[in-house]
Amino acid sequence: MDKHLFSIIVLLVALVTILVGCATTASDLPPKESAGEQKSEAEAMKSQIDTNNLKDIYFAGGCFWGVEEYFSRIPGVYDVTSGYANGTTENPTYEEVCYGDTHFAETVHVQYDPSIISLTTLTRQFFMIINPLSVNEQGNDRGEQYRTGVYYVDEADLQTIQLVFAEVEQQYESSLATELGPLENFYLADEYHQDYLQKNPDGYCHIDFSSLDQVELEEGADETQLSEIKVDPSLYSRPSDDEIQDNLTDMQYEVTQKNGTEPAFQNDYHDNTAPGLYVDIVTGEPLFASSAKYNSGCGWPAFTKPIDPDVLVEVPDNSWGLNRTEVRSRVGDSHLGHVFNDGPASQGGLRYCIDSAALRFIPYEEMEAEGYAEYMPLCETYSWE
Repeated sequence: MDKHLFSIIVLLVALVTILVGCATTASDLPPKESAGEQKSEAEAMKSQIDTNNLKDIYFAGGCFWGVEEYFSRIPGVYDVTSGYANGTTENPTYEEVCYGDTHFAETVHVQYDPSIISLTTLTRQFFMIINPLSVNEQGNDRGEQYRTGVYYVDEADLQTIQLVFAEVEQQYESSLATELGPLENFYLADEYHQDYLQKNPDGYCHIDFSSLDQVELEEGADETQLSEIKVDPSLYSRPSDDEIQDNLTDMQYEVTQKNGTEPAFQNDYHDNTAPGLYVDIVTGEPLFASSAKYNSGCGWPAFTKPIDPDVLVEVPDNSWGLNRTEVRSRVGDSHLGHVFNDGPASQGGLRYCIDSAALRFIPYEEMEAEGYAEYMPLCETYSWE
């Protein structure tokens, strides 16, 4: 079913005024394995962005839902919005762009910091997600509004973009159908279309996100800093034994103070997929981000890594005739669980199997109020199933 036909059906049956996109297939969707990590890295890099030095570029790459999501995952990109570029009317609606004679192209506006990500890299990444030889079609979508193009606002950018166009033409050994020219006009799409795939994770997307692994940052923009977040232990303290016993439930006390284990699948967080932060129930020290949590099927919360390796203490555990590695919290010395080597290989191969009773979960929207704002870029998603 193409996008137009699906939209007509929605209009006739639901009597709504907003049109939606094509039906999806599993191959169309962003890979869940990397979505959370990519988004977290891009968000964490925002702290390095110089908002006084932002530049603008506009990419038309077919349906703007996937194109917007793709560029939002690139470190150094400050903001991406969806809209309509280089048409012949004013303030067009989605319906007018789809069915009228407005000559607009579905386009995303990318604001970026050139000290972190270059226009050359952004343009090269753009060509990785489109077919530059197709005329008025990308993915399952057909129509003039789905033509491809790169539209600039700074004349000095033209030569940079032309060099990338030349690279791509040489690669294809053909002239390109992708437009290149100045931005003539741009109108934001309705709020319904902004961050569409964030609001509708199973929504239509014709983009292959795997090329994000090839993004090259500018010299001096150190992406490794994203994994070097450090938790200051002086901000947290272990209460007295009496306070701990008074403040914890029987199960929380049994697990954290007596090395107990709660029942599998009968605990608070084993199936929690909400974005947020997991902290030590005793001290409040940050331990795990939701972006590192995954469904291991073991019946307890499972994470691929801690926020900061130093917040955990690993201790050999030979109890019950087993050879395991116990995990304890640094400041609170709470028993948390164990770490195993059977985690997802693509995420480092570790599985931190942690008792819910040893944790307190802070929803993403409450983190700033509770004093954990600095960890929010790592906690805005639950990464994958």
